Amino acid sequence: MAAALSAISDTIHFAQTDLVNWALVSDDSGVMLIDAGFPGQRDDVLGSLRDLGYAAGDVRAILLTHAHVDHLGAAIWFAKTHGTPVFCHGAEVGHAKREYLEQVSPTDLLARAWNPRYLAWSVHIVGKGGLVRDGIPTAQALTADVAATLPGSPQLIPSPGHTGGHCSYVFGDVLVAGDAVVTGHPLITKGGPQLLPHIFNHDQAACERSLSALGLLDTQVLLPGHGPVWRGPIREAAELALQRS
Repeated sequence: MAAALSAISDTIHFAQTDLVNWALVSDDSGVMLIDAGFPGQRDDVLGSLRDLGYAAGDVRAILLTHAHVDHLGAAIWFAKTHGTPVFCHGAEVGHAKREYLEQVSPTDLLARAWNPRYLAWSVHIVGKGGLVRDGIPTAQALTADVAATLPGSPQLIPSPGHTGGHCSYVFGDVLVAGDAVVTGHPLITKGGPQLLPHIFNHDQAACERSLSALGLLDTQVLLPGHGPVWRGPIREAAELALQRS
């Protein structure tokens, strides 16, 4: 499924696909991506940029919520081909460079192949580059000073748990939450704010602590890494997700 692009505000757009989402933030200085899909979704990422009048070389930076392959995939190409700066939380830089890997293993997924949902999803993501283990050697820590120079001046909100250095980003009343809280996934039967299945989380207890912390924010729009946009106080989304964890 091609990315469905929706306008969240004049400067923020949300690209949703059946596998994973990303966001685009633009201002007079250019455009920035937050996450970048699987490696095999590069054309979809480029298509979402074209829809806004941009080309690959116009991307000023890519922010990663975390360094799983479904979120950094196309960023590998951007960094290698266009020298696009790629930033993430300092605790996630080593992960983005693939100095180590905090990601569900093919063996863990194979053990669940009896479940038709897991089998169909696994086959689908393999076709999108889900087994790619390349990193981004040029990945850098996003500091507050650097963030202030980027489109939208994102506020960094550490939200570890899904990975050790997972980070969410706030733009006014919009929270780009990555996988700290999602609203859907091919492996989930019910929609609405929730955590991903335990198998995908590096530290489940930390996921729940991060949810509680996110619930203290004053935002009204949630852009998740998987699933549709959720509108309402993040406090309510966090409470719903905690109830279901």
